[in-house]
Amino acid sequence: MTLRLTRRQLMRAMLAGAAASLSGVAERRAWADPASPRLGPVQPFSFDWLTDRAAASARAPYAPAPIVMGDTLELIDYDAYQKIRFRRDRTVFADRDRRYPVQLFHMGKGFKEPVHIHLVSNGEAREVLSTPDLFDTPSEHPARRLPEGLGFAGFRVMAKNLNTDWLAFLGASYFRTSGPFDQYGLSARGLAIDTGLPTPEEFPRFSEFYLSARPRGPLVIHALLDSPSVSGAYRFGIDRQTNANGVHRTVMEIEARLFARRDITRLGIAPFSSMFWYGEGSRKQAADWRPEIHDSDGLALHLGNGERVWRPLNNPPTVMTNAFADRDPKGFGLLQRDRNFGHYLDDGVFYERRASTWVEPLDPWGDGAVHLLEIPTDDEIHDNIAAYWCPSGVFQAGESRTYRYRLSWLDEIAFPESLARAVGTWTGLGGRPGQKRPEGVRKFVIDFEGTAFNGLTRDDGVELVVTPSRGTLGIAYNHPVVGQRGRWRAVFDLDVDDRTKPVDIRAYLRHKGKPLTETWISQFFAGK
Repeated sequence: MTLRLTRRQLMRAMLAGAAASLSGVAERRAWADPASPRLGPVQPFSFDWLTDRAAASARAPYAPAPIVMGDTLELIDYDAYQKIRFRRDRTVFADRDRRYPVQLFHMGKGFKEPVHIHLVSNGEAREVLSTPDLFDTPSEHPARRLPEGLGFAGFRVMAKNLNTDWLAFLGASYFRTSGPFDQYGLSARGLAIDTGLPTPEEFPRFSEFYLSARPRGPLVIHALLDSPSVSGAYRFGIDRQTNANGVHRTVMEIEARLFARRDITRLGIAPFSSMFWYGEGSRKQAADWRPEIHDSDGLALHLGNGERVWRPLNNPPTVMTNAFADRDPKGFGLLQRDRNFGHYLDDGVFYERRASTWVEPLDPWGDGAVHLLEIPTDDEIHDNIAAYWCPSGVFQAGESRTYRYRLSWLDEIAFPESLARAVGTWTGLGGRPGQKRPEGVRKFVIDFEGTAFNGLTRDDGVELVVTPSRGTLGIAYNHPVVGQRGRWRAVFDLDVDDRTKPVDIRAYLRHKGKPLTETWISQFFAGK
């Protein structure tokens, strides 16, 4: 767990500190222009060639990348890293049309294992060689002691105006985008292994990248992944579109070809890491002046049977893993549904601008479960949330698997008009105002919103269906929210006798036997 928490701190700091505007030259000029980075010799390249390398690697014992001059890299801490700047005149482009300018990350204390980056054109690849003259570095800086050819920590892709970046690959197999509103938040990973188990989690890493793009085509990134348990070849086809309102949508078509080196008990496909400290439904945990602090506020599921599920996130008293069993899921993701600045009041990091993410399998994934890991936290600097698809069964040594999926970074996921979404969850004292409140009873309030309520009134027989795993239901009712078009409220009390264990609750609204809303699921800790 410690590695995940440290990664967030390092990633935030180094991405922020590395910000600098860039200019550059097209890919072909980059291979010849002496002002651009030096490139290695030409080598043939294809996804199948990379796949063969991954397969061969899995048949051999794991050999971690050697760390060269680790003592010197240890000296490049947060403060020292901020003083390193990638030079404007050394920018490379992944394409001839100059649509994808790329900046490279220097190695440092948090990134001692080298990453090798290549440019690909017409089936040929050339490595971008790491040399000291790629960076502006102060005199007497420890980075000046490093030799040529050491490698990089990762890379980022800049916006067309060269003022900001919108995509970064940095650390292990982590990657993320600036989302719909140019604000970084949660991260995705190439693969998760043994996340949430009592044994240490394994963090596979991307050790090589191959960047390319055809004219007017998407950015294509190939990557080689390796770890003690698995090797893999990845292909990312990345397209970023911006609408008339300046809102971005980044869509990644991902193919992962995996080869198990040894048995893997818990394989995590399409994993995310995010942060949830407290929100509207956990105000008792608010230690900060801001009303809410989180990168994501819930896990959304589109199950194989068509059911839509919303699970608000928790900051639990102990580490919790919840598994949502399914067959051939249609989609899942960590979302930031609350876009109201007044609910956060943070004009520095803008939590209301954080991206939502959505995974859509492109092939049947069979039996398995979406896992949600929640870790207690007392600050916003920690990634304490993880979500991923865990296929059933052990990924056995010598076995190979391929997973294809679409990963979207966006403001809102597509949602059927026939269902309303849960847009707010609150809890408080049970009972009725003005009367003695019953001890141990908790009131739950859920607001749903959508056109599914059009034409319905409180007299039309809308029903609230609540199913707790244990405890006794008390007051329960629902009604349209006064003055709020398309918004409906569900209210119920729950009395739990054993307050030492969590309670799982399901609730939704229906009309004439048909659901009006997605299914709201919560895990309530009565003793917290």
